[in-house]
Amino acid sequence: MNHKGRSRHFTSPEELEKERKKDAQKWRQKKEEQGSDEESGEEDDEKEVVEGAAGGSTKEKKKTAEDGSDASDSEDDSDDPDKKAKGVEKLIEIENPNRIVKKSAKKITAVTDEAKPELSRREREELEKQRAKAHYQKLHAEGKTDEARADLARLAIIRKQREEAAQKREQERLAKEAAKAAKVETVNKALGKKS
Repeated sequence: MNHKGRSRHFTSPEELEKERKKDAQKWRQKKEEQGSDEESGEEDDEKEVVEGAAGGSTKEKKKTAEDGSDASDSEDDSDDPDKKAKGVEKLIEIENPNRIVKKSAKKITAVTDEAKPELSRREREELEKQRAKAHYQKLHAEGKTDEARADLARLAIIRKQREEAAQKREQERLAKEAAKAAKVETVNKALGKKS
C-alpha cells in the first residue's frame, strides 16, 4: 500500500511521557499483584502478560475503578509545572505542526471584544494618504509649510504692488484735477471772469 499521499502524525513529547507513566503504573500494579499472588504460579503470570499486552488485566481495571484513579488522573500528573525536564527538553519547545489541536469555543463577547479586523494594504495606504493630506492642510493653514511661506511672500509682494499702484493712481488723479483746475483758472483769467 502506498503511503505517500497521507499526512503524517507525530506524537508530542507530552503524550509520550503520559504513555510512559501509564505503562510504568501498570507495571508497578502487576509487580504488586505478583508479590501478593506468588502462590498462584506461572499460569497466572503468563495470563497477566497476555492480558497486559491486550490492554491490562481485569484485576487492574477493577482496582482503578475502585480507587477512582483512571488514566485521566495519571495524565494530570504529567502536566505538573514541577516536572523536571529531561535532556534538551527544557531548551527546545517542540511543536507538532500536523497535530490537530481542538480550539476552545469562543464566547460572542470575546469575539466582539477582539481588535478591529486587519485592513488590506490598499485600505491602509488610503487611510495614511488621507491623514497625511489633513496634516499638510493644517500646517499649510498655519503657514508652516514651504509652499505656504512662498504663497504668503507672493501675497505680500502683490499687496505692496497694489498699494503702490493705488497711490500712483491717486497721485495721477490729483495731478489731473490740479491741472484741470489750473487750466480752468487760466481760461477764466483770460476771459476775465472772476471766480
